[in-house]
Amino acid sequence: MFTGIVEEIGEIKSIRRISHSIKLNIHCSKVLGDTKIGDSIATDGVCLTVTQVGKDFYEADLMPETLKTSNFSSKKVGSKVNLERAMMLGDRFGGHMVSGHIDGTGTIKGVTRDDIAFRIYITCNRELLKYMIKKGSITIDGISLTIVSLDDNGFEVSVIPQTQADTTLLGKGIGELVNLENDLIGKYVERMTTFSDKRGIDKSFLDENGFL
Repeated sequence: MFTGIVEEIGEIKSIRRISHSIKLNIHCSKVLGDTKIGDSIATDGVCLTVTQVGKDFYEADLMPETLKTSNFSSKKVGSKVNLERAMMLGDRFGGHMVSGHIDGTGTIKGVTRDDIAFRIYITCNRELLKYMIKKGSITIDGISLTIVSLDDNGFEVSVIPQTQADTTLLGKGIGELVNLENDLIGKYVERMTTFSDKRGIDKSFLDENGFL
């Protein structure tokens, strides 16, 4: 589990393609402090398991499903990535609950300045949009952000100077893909209200008991 508070920007040093999967070598420093083989590091929002670790790098494997749902199939050697180690029990919870399991990708369509902040408009498919609400949380390339507006085609976030400095988001251009993870709560609520059996809670149950 992660919080969406990026610790460090890393750089892809090598990409080894193995059939339909790839092995990444990520150059970094801060996130290696207490990292060992088997630990998880959110890499542009994707939860990756460390398979090898050195003094200035770690390696991880990306399976076909990860490549299908994320933007890693378009990454190149030299690409910058946002990094966050798995949260520790007792740490401050500065962002929101992030699993590192990407729901899909969005496309950056517009960037406008708003005083000290930048507003970024991202389009995505309706399957992702249905879990979003104004003032709700969204994870973009591993960054915990708040949705400031949304419409039928996409949503907008506002990026403050600290986030601008600590992440890769403003370095991306119009038309680039970003990894998206919706808030967990909405997905669990949908599952509970659509999965119906004699022991479960469905929409009819909620309606009959005055919840809808």
